[in-house]
Amino acid sequence: MPDDKPLSPTPKPPAAKPDDGQGAVVVERQTARVEPPRMYQVVLLNDDYTPMEFVVMVLQEFFLRDLETATQIMLRIHHEGRGVCGVYTKDVASTKVESVLAAAKRSGHPLQCTMEAA
Repeated sequence: MPDDKPLSPTPKPPAAKPDDGQGAVVVERQTARVEPPRMYQVVLLNDDYTPMEFVVMVLQEFFLRDLETATQIMLRIHHEGRGVCGVYTKDVASTKVESVLAAAKRSGHPLQCTMEAA
């Protein structure tokens, strides 16, 4: 036997108020945490054939070192086998390595230049 109770009507949502253009919109700003780019050091390696003057010239031309600083770095390379020329972002370090290797090749020197994470 079916239930003879009347079903209650579903409640209707309240009517929306017309937008008069005076409402305020609040937007929350989310701060994005951006990590600084990884840095790489450009390193010149010692060899027995590249003249010291050429190494100093490379340091002055490609790494913008003054004569005194370039000479100190060159002596470090000569005595310790390697020397850091500078610390740069990955793209800049890669470009400097390529430039130094190309200059050494053009001049007929076996100078080696690498980059490594700082």
